[in-house]
Amino acid sequence: MRNGHLGEKIREKRREKGMSLQDVSQKIGKTSSFLSQVERNLVEPSITSLREIARVLEVPIFYFLIDTHEYDPVVRREKRKTLRFPEYELTFELLSPDLNRKMEVLEGRIPPGSFTCPKPLAHDGEECTLVIKGKMEIQIGEKVYNLDEGDSIYYYASIPHKITNVGEDELVFVSSITPPHF
Repeated sequence: MRNGHLGEKIREKRREKGMSLQDVSQKIGKTSSFLSQVERNLVEPSITSLREIARVLEVPIFYFLIDTHEYDPVVRREKRKTLRFPEYELTFELLSPDLNRKMEVLEGRIPPGSFTCPKPLAHDGEECTLVIKGKMEIQIGEKVYNLDEGDSIYYYASIPHKITNVGEDELVFVSSITPPHF
C-alpha cells in the first residue's frame, strides 16, 4: 500500500475540515505523534487505522489512495486502481472510474483462510456482493451466511460485517457500494 501522497492527502483533508492533529487522533484512538508520522509518510497506517481516519474526515478510504482528477468512463483491467493489505492478504481493485459518483464497484480477492478485517466493521450505505469464484462466509451483525460461486447478498453496510474465505481456492467477489466507502 505504498503511496507517496497518502500522508499529504490526509493532512490536506484534515486541515480542510479545520481539525487539529489532536482532534483526529483522539477520534481514531491513536496518538498525535502516530498521526503526524502518517501525514509525513514515515509510517503506513493499517487498513483499520486508515478506515478510521477516513471515517473521521468523512471521505471514502480510496480518496487518499487514488488521483480523483483523472476520469475515463472505461476502466481497463491493467489500469485499475489497486489497494493491497498484506497483513490480511487482501486485495481490492476499483472497477468504477473514480469516487466522484454515487456508487463504487470493487473486485476483492482473498486467499483461503483470510478475511477483509479482523472484526466486523460498519460504514454508511448499502452494499451488494457477488461471489465470482470460491466460497464466502459473510458475517452481518450476529448472522453468518455462506455463499458459493454465483450467489449474491444485499445488505445495509451500517451493520458491522466481515467477509472470510472459507474455501480451498482464492475467493473473488465484486461489491457495489453506495455511497462510496473506500
